[in-house]
Amino acid sequence: MENFLTGKKHIHFIGIGGSGMYPLAQILHSKGYYLTGSDNNETSTLKAVRDMGIPVYMGQAAENIGDADCIVYSAAIMDDNPELIAAREAQKRGVKLAERSELLGLVTAQFDKTFCVAGTHGKTTVTSMLMMILLAEKVDPSAVIGGKLRAIGGSGRAGNSEYMVCEACEFKDTFLHLFPNISVILNIDRDHLDYFKTMDNLKNSFSKFCELTTDFIVANGEDENTIEAIKHANTKVKIITFGKTSACNFYPSHIRQISDFSWEFTLMSRQEELCRIVINVPGEHNIYNAVAAAAAAFTAGISIPAIKQGLAEFSGAQRRFEKLAEVKGVTFVDDYGHHPAEIAATLKTAKSMSFPRVWVVHQPFTYSRTAMLLDEFADALSIADRVVLTEIMGSREKNTYNIYAKDLAEKIDGCVWFPTFEEVAKYVTDNVEYGDLVITTGCGDVNKVADMMIEMMKKK
Repeated sequence: MENFLTGKKHIHFIGIGGSGMYPLAQILHSKGYYLTGSDNNETSTLKAVRDMGIPVYMGQAAENIGDADCIVYSAAIMDDNPELIAAREAQKRGVKLAERSELLGLVTAQFDKTFCVAGTHGKTTVTSMLMMILLAEKVDPSAVIGGKLRAIGGSGRAGNSEYMVCEACEFKDTFLHLFPNISVILNIDRDHLDYFKTMDNLKNSFSKFCELTTDFIVANGEDENTIEAIKHANTKVKIITFGKTSACNFYPSHIRQISDFSWEFTLMSRQEELCRIVINVPGEHNIYNAVAAAAAAFTAGISIPAIKQGLAEFSGAQRRFEKLAEVKGVTFVDDYGHHPAEIAATLKTAKSMSFPRVWVVHQPFTYSRTAMLLDEFADALSIADRVVLTEIMGSREKNTYNIYAKDLAEKIDGCVWFPTFEEVAKYVTDNVEYGDLVITTGCGDVNKVADMMIEMMKKK
């Protein structure tokens, strides 16, 4: 890949406060580039950007790009954004315009040991677990994570070593811009079919991702789609498998649940006991996330003590079964799950705990996903005792599918839905009982409902 940053002095970020943009700004700032940025909402991330000494404009305007010789935007920026329009005009005079994934790819190419974590489910958790392991090894890693990690105070880190950890998202094939030395493929499930159209296309994209890998691939040896994608990849790198059983290179044994939020297991490698591991995040699925992270780290030469310490110190990424509060006997948890398989895993975890009733407040995200996976969403949400829906968050889409929250609600016994967050929050707080667990799920802004419910409960 051509290093389009060569000779560039001023880089402008449109939407610099985004979770995917901020880590790139951190890394480039640490390398001495002059940065500016713009955004629409004041957030803690924007404060962190300003604390680095980076000027930030509130709101988007053509003049904000100034004399930048490279302008970066994300897929979330609409075509009618005035800064993007101005940037495209500037492009005609030689200014470089780069989509975020292009810049991320360029950044990953600067490191000799880049871990790229891909898969439909679990990317943020495994990326965060790997980051904790590398921090425990004291190798000063850099990171670009899809969620916030408390240990690094955000979603990114600018380190000073050959190590980097990066979340590799398949949406619109953005992970094909990356330069992975070590790839982790957690699973391949039906998602983003508005873009990929068919599962064959999706698996083919993962095959191409495998072909980009230079050192080795850590893959889910018990996920058929993953196995098929690797089989069809034109790659000669070493394949390391992880899974639930001894059919894989790495697997857990002697699993024991310590508490609602803790598990213990023995990490196995080809019949050999490597170490006893404790994780302090809920859900059996996180055992296998930990095995995946451990397999990648161990194969890359990271020490067993660092693997043990890093996984023990990982307490979850933000919005991944994150406990927000307990108010008047009601526990509130927020989760990013927006695919039926993720929601099912979250709710099964919740139901295995000691709460008498589990509520789920779900915000469906995108019309295409809701329409294509309607029955699967209904089955997953039905695991909870009580189900409440918000209206669908369309995000980048228009409702050409003629799908609404009421269509999903009709498929779930006892489910209710409301058009506004305030109505959702009021309904839940009027009907919860002492001891209940309330989980908000979705990758949009449903966490605002959680905040409303907590405040309403405090006033009761």
